[in-house]
Amino acid sequence: MALMDEETQMADSSFDIVSKLDRQEVDNALGQTAREIATRFDFKGTGATIEWQGEKTIEISASADDRANAVLDVLKGKLVKRNVSLKVLDASEPRQSGQQSKITINLKDGISSEDAKKVAKLIRDEGPKGIRTQIQGDELRVFSKKRDDLQAVISLVKEQDFDFAVQFVNYR
Repeated sequence: MALMDEETQMADSSFDIVSKLDRQEVDNALGQTAREIATRFDFKGTGATIEWQGEKTIEISASADDRANAVLDVLKGKLVKRNVSLKVLDASEPRQSGQQSKITINLKDGISSEDAKKVAKLIRDEGPKGIRTQIQGDELRVFSKKRDDLQAVISLVKEQDFDFAVQFVNYR
């Protein structure tokens, strides 16, 4: 019985590295952007619109490329104010569609397996010894016996400039 108690005390601590999209915050930012372009003088008569095109795609359209890019800038500002990383945006270049200039924005959600492997390699190469990682779908779980080592890994990953947003969840 005493052996079992020792094992439970020595259980590994862990957390998950994820790249989750807060769709509600993006939706709120999109709504604010739509209201702002409807009322701003520099967008009058440009036909500027921004709307959802499916679950993870936003489309901006306006009469000219510079107006479409201006709408994109307004959206980026609203997302930053709502603490949504701009790394979730994958915006296309403006393209002509009839009389309109359109920008399609795909929203990135989840960590791809290649990106998870990059993060795992970074942790293995530069992190403290005794850290284990495990790829679980679109997230990466990090294990260690020492919570201080997990804190060091979080700091290490935060310092890196990945091309995707990272959050740390399920810390236990």
